Amino acid sequence: MDLGLKGRAALVAGASKGIGRACARALAGEGARVAICARSADELGRTAEAIRAETGGEVLAIPADVREPAEVRALVARTVQAFGTLEILVTNAGGPPPGLFDQMTDADWQAAFELNFLSTVRLVREALPHMRRQGWGRIINIQSTSVRQPIEGLVLSNGIRPGVAGLTRSLVNEVSRAGVTVNTVCPGRISTDRSRGYLESRAKAAGMSYEDYERREMASIPMGRMGQPEEIGYVVAFLASERASYLTGVALQVDGGLVRGLI
Repeated sequence: MDLGLKGRAALVAGASKGIGRACARALAGEGARVAICARSADELGRTAEAIRAETGGEVLAIPADVREPAEVRALVARTVQAFGTLEILVTNAGGPPPGLFDQMTDADWQAAFELNFLSTVRLVREALPHMRRQGWGRIINIQSTSVRQPIEGLVLSNGIRPGVAGLTRSLVNEVSRAGVTVNTVCPGRISTDRSRGYLESRAKAAGMSYEDYERREMASIPMGRMGQPEEIGYVVAFLASERASYLTGVALQVDGGLVRGLI
């Protein structure tokens, strides 16, 4: 299937590794021109080179910290300067540290809010004028199944991420007639460095070996395995495509059946 992405201008945040990298790789593989950002310039540069080699696509590496308003403005401006426009935005910023409610201070909550909520607000704010101007756009917010079902030991994520889903659904009412779709992707257990760190912390808290805890976690997933980052990337590429033109306001789980809810 031709997704109609050839030549489209995309920006993927948090893209030096893991899910963000997989999203950028999938978009570039479909012919989109892709700007990627992350805090580490060296790692980001290596990722850009790898995606170019794998896809033959145009990939622009822009070091940026999406927690900083000025850097977000500069990031979008450089993307538009390079590509002439911005049509696809994938917001992604990793996740806040694990922990329980009694362990979290006001500073922890504020940091999580800046990382996961305000970074999304600021990226969307900068990108939307370009999408409205051309009458076409795709905004895809990478969040977590904690939007649907709280995850044990991730109270910051459980508290902040549903707010992004609420923001997404509110934006639908404001931008749909401008030709812009807005969706949230909710990954479940995906094989990334962050997932391993979470499992290690939970195994330690449970007094179990990592291997035993991982087996127990995998048994709770109907498909019996973790997802791979590229499995998120393929979904994002579809949501960014011409083929998803009537799909908006959705919080889409990509979790191997982990979340048990009906809706």
